[in-house]
Amino acid sequence: MADSSDSVSIDMETISLGGKEYLVKTHHGTVSVAVFGDQDKPALVTYPDLALNHISCFQGLFSCTEASSLLLHNFCIYHISPPGHELGAAPIDSDDLMPSVDDLADQIVEVLNFFRLGAVMCMGVTAGAYILTLFAMKYRQRVLGLILVSPLCTAPSWTEWLLNKVMSNLLYFYGMCGVVKELLLKRYFSKEVRGSAQVPESDIVQACRRLLDERQNINVWQFLEAMNGRPDLSEGLSKLHCRSLIFVGENSPFHSEALHMTSKLDRRYSALVEVQTCGSMVTEEQPHAMLIPIEYFLMGYGLYRQTLSLSPRSPLSPSCISPELLSPESMGLKLKPIKTRISLEV
Repeated sequence: MADSSDSVSIDMETISLGGKEYLVKTHHGTVSVAVFGDQDKPALVTYPDLALNHISCFQGLFSCTEASSLLLHNFCIYHISPPGHELGAAPIDSDDLMPSVDDLADQIVEVLNFFRLGAVMCMGVTAGAYILTLFAMKYRQRVLGLILVSPLCTAPSWTEWLLNKVMSNLLYFYGMCGVVKELLLKRYFSKEVRGSAQVPESDIVQACRRLLDERQNINVWQFLEAMNGRPDLSEGLSKLHCRSLIFVGENSPFHSEALHMTSKLDRRYSALVEVQTCGSMVTEEQPHAMLIPIEYFLMGYGLYRQTLSLSPRSPLSPSCISPELLSPESMGLKLKPIKTRISLEV
């Protein structure tokens, strides 16, 4: 439960799509946290990509019946939004100091302290995956495992830096204009769902486009600027001994980044799942492709689907994942559209 005597506090609680929203004050600004489920259960913390929140980034995954029987049965979900990315957010005061990626990672530990959470499972998408990885490197005792989707781990390449600068300038001077939305949609989705002159956009792209219209320009601009100044985490990844499951869409612009990250992580504790004909946001474009790998990943912690009737209330145990559970067959190599590259301990 939340503790009003902690260093952070609730300003407001609202009911949001079946969950409870908390606005939590931290030393680096206010953070929105949407909480779903029984707070006595182990915690799963999520963090979305740029310009998104839990509705536009994770709803596809968590609305799957199979995900409900696996994730919501075993965890209480804490959806953390980047500053000013929650629904109905006001523009961030331009006089406030712009947070760095380190500040954003530090916000997470303050949120955990507020809810009296110990070590947590983490799930992040692209920019959110970077923030959670940085958090895991800074606060290793607070992270049990990482589920990362199309993650970033290096400093921006010149190409990405320049593209981000173009988006940043357009956001600053013109707001969430058509060009910015198109660049973001290319970041998130494969061309198959973005459509063409002959094929209409898919429903998920249309929904995301509408949600982008609701973002406050200055809030997105600040997160983009923080990510464009991010440091390279590669050298510290080998020392990150929490177990990591990485998903990446085959058509993601960050595909090579995910492969690089996997090569730097300790092979004993990490696995990579590549999803065919998919962009960066696997959680929305092909959420069913995530379920079998996540199920086997969580078995290493003694967590199972609801039908097995095992108690989710027992603390997560950092037991070693059996190599058999991370075999290509178990991870879904034969199940289209997943193809898997797995590194096992020799």
